[in-house]
Amino acid sequence: MNTLSAAENLAAGVWQSGLAQVLGGLIVVVVLIGAVWLGFRLSDRESRKPKPEEQPHRPDTGALPGEMAEYRRPAEMPHTDGEHRLMPYQLKESGTETSPDPPSEEKRKWGGISSGGFGSGGTGHGD
Repeated sequence: MNTLSAAENLAAGVWQSGLAQVLGGLIVVVVLIGAVWLGFRLSDRESRKPKPEEQPHRPDTGALPGEMAEYRRPAEMPHTDGEHRLMPYQLKESGTETSPDPPSEEKRKWGGISSGGFGSGGTGHGD
């Protein structure tokens, strides 16, 4: 005995024939095309992108605005006679001072023990 109504039989037949899947796919495609079209319309309303000659340029010196190049060197420790101790308030605020001259090649090279690298297989301290 068939308990399905005529409308249910029609719906089952449409689903089994694949027509419902095709219609659903067409609806998805129409929605996606509409979204792309809307995106193009919104991007047309935005202000135009500047041309390369309208872009800001770096100064002729090559330095960025507010950038300052300086070299640092360790501050000299003040010497005292053997009788008087040097107190902390007598020291300068910073342990380094500026220098207009770049450090020598010998001072720039690291001559300490090798620290090794992660995964290098070394022990990390003076292999």
